Amino acid sequence: MTIIKFEPLYQERPWGGTTLKDFFKRKINLKSEKIGESWEIVDRLDAQSIVVSDTFKGKTLRNLIFEECQSIMGPNWGKNARFPILVKWLDCSERLSLQVHPPANVAKLLGGEPKTENWYVASATEDAALFIGLKSNSNKEKFKSAIASSKLESMCHRVKSKQGDSILVESGRIHAIDGGNLILEIQQNSDTTYRVYDWKRLGINNKPRKLHIEESLKSINFNDIEPSLIESKNSRGRLQLAKCQYFRITKYNYRKGETIYLKKERVDCSIIHLVSGTISVGKELIEKGEQALSPYMSECALKIENDSTFLVTDQFVNKHNFDGFDSN
Repeated sequence: MTIIKFEPLYQERPWGGTTLKDFFKRKINLKSEKIGESWEIVDRLDAQSIVVSDTFKGKTLRNLIFEECQSIMGPNWGKNARFPILVKWLDCSERLSLQVHPPANVAKLLGGEPKTENWYVASATEDAALFIGLKSNSNKEKFKSAIASSKLESMCHRVKSKQGDSILVESGRIHAIDGGNLILEIQQNSDTTYRVYDWKRLGINNKPRKLHIEESLKSINFNDIEPSLIESKNSRGRLQLAKCQYFRITKYNYRKGETIYLKKERVDCSIIHLVSGTISVGKELIEKGEQALSPYMSECALKIENDSTFLVTDQFVNKHNFDGFDSN
């Protein structure tokens, strides 16, 4: 067993575009010109990744874990527990809604799921930016007034984004991705989002999308003031981008001919995210834009076939063994 790759699931979004098709040279069999998301690895009741690698080809990720739990996830993982990470590419051709994901204590009260995620900017236009956190003069009362007067943009911390930037967006952080960004999003396996403001935009059905004002006000961390991006465009070798209780993300930037041994650097299963270049694991190639699951039992020696930039997500499954597969 070496690596496992999956078929992407494409999602139409009002802010999407054609970057996923153009940047990665993918054949996307959808007529829409607004493909906003590619769900690369997902294990949910309403969405399942399908294996495209020769070994286990055609199996869903859910069935794969159920049948091969110990070899894929390791000895401390339950076969009924869903895969803890959801991986997406986001083509943000236009600005996304201003939104927040609920912290765990709030999510429980509201019937949602907490979601901490990390953004890695694979490509960005000259005027691309990110909204992350609040400006220094913000507070809850001012924020509520800004909602009423449609002036929320003035309350939010907006920073220019460029290739190689990264930031951990923890539950409770107000955020939005501005137009012009191609983002690799690595997140908890959750799909709860509360929209605070949608810039007066109409959805795909030409109607305003639903807002969640009360839920958002209960979820936002109003002490989260002007966080900074990690700049990694010119980094070489290995650089840790994020570490939280759910996952650790490391960036690798290596030259052709080098070999990286992941087994020496992790305990549980990992996900390889190739941003640029080409790498191989045994007889399997990983191409630009692809994700690959490196199972617990895999030695996983990565050979750099061309100068390559990739991320590796380590999952802390020993500490966070979710016992049930739920439908939230």
